[in-house]
Amino acid sequence: MVQATPLLLVLFLALGAHGLAVKKCSLTGRWVNDLGSNMTIMTVNANGAFAGSYHTAVTATSNEIKLSPLQGSMQKSPNQKGQPTFGFTVNWSFSDSITVFTGQCFVDEYGKEVLKTMWLLRSHVENIKNDWKATRVGTNVFTRLQSQE
Repeated sequence: MVQATPLLLVLFLALGAHGLAVKKCSLTGRWVNDLGSNMTIMTVNANGAFAGSYHTAVTATSNEIKLSPLQGSMQKSPNQKGQPTFGFTVNWSFSDSITVFTGQCFVDEYGKEVLKTMWLLRSHVENIKNDWKATRVGTNVFTRLQSQE
């Protein structure tokens, strides 16, 4: 029995290890956040750059909301282990503000991809005295939109 112990240990580790593999999270695709905003990220290139579009569900202006372009970058380091960090900028098509997002792509305990983000929204102000009220900060959680097939 003592000689069989190393063999059983190796067999147990080999069979159990595949269940511990981390599922990779992919930025590419369609996402919705906790406020109902929709985002589409196109292909991430070999350098980690990507583009897409953002349709916000919320605004502080009275302007009609329009689809807005986004551009970003994903960290390509091998240390990311399938759950990459990223950042992107949304240049709002309907206002004089811009938002930068930074975050990480995770796979949760149920196997669902989640983007945890923090953002800074910078609005235009008329002069430096109003600079104090020009930047807002917040967080959003995005989940993958399932395609309607």
